[in-house]
Amino acid sequence: MSTEGAKRQPKYQRIADELRDAIQSGQYQPGDRLPGENDLMAGHGVARMTARQALGVLQSEGIAESRKGAGVFVRSFRPLRRQGIKRLAQSQWGEGRSVWAVDTEDRTLVVDQVSVTEQGAPERVARVLGVEQGDPVCVRSRRFVLDDKPVLIATSYLPASLVAGSAITQEDTGPGGIYARLAELGSKPVHFREEIRSRMPSTDEAEQLKLSTGTPVMLICRTAFADEGRAVEVNEMTLDSASYILEYAFDA
Repeated sequence: MSTEGAKRQPKYQRIADELRDAIQSGQYQPGDRLPGENDLMAGHGVARMTARQALGVLQSEGIAESRKGAGVFVRSFRPLRRQGIKRLAQSQWGEGRSVWAVDTEDRTLVVDQVSVTEQGAPERVARVLGVEQGDPVCVRSRRFVLDDKPVLIATSYLPASLVAGSAITQEDTGPGGIYARLAELGSKPVHFREEIRSRMPSTDEAEQLKLSTGTPVMLICRTAFADEGRAVEVNEMTLDSASYILEYAFDA
């Protein structure tokens, strides 16, 4: 950036840029404490609000995190590379592996807050599944925690008439997960569609994902289709945007 361009930047942004450069150059390592508000006020001759905004920029980018009563630290969490196409290949779930195995490598993944219920289909879900609003659907809600950091909450909706009596209605769906069980039911997924958007989190989402103030979430709605374009699952996912890199690799 030119000197003139830098001067046009707000002071808090210039401070944030300097701190980011220092982190990327290795001056501050993962887990290190960054200069606090008082340090930045003295070092840059700015007001407390400006110093707070600078640190807030790094927190919203997922580079730093605030620890109550201790200060702001360089985030030590390594972003998760979500390989959107490879992870859904039949060679994964069809052979009893979790779709998460592609993403997590040797890292520890825990699925908690699992809830499996039968509810009436919301209008948006009924429309995609081709059922009537209020028709019974199996609702599977769960949270995914990687390296002790919540990264994703997900809710799957499947026609109750399709999955009744199967392991899909249990907390543990078994090797290969939902898609392997759907294949056993004669409704093997052959096509997927994902829609992605971003927004700020709700209070409940921020609490479940333990998000730093100002961190947005990414919303991914995936539909799994069996033969003849029949939708068999709608999965609504909320991701901590600072925890993910979305990767899509495909041939030209």
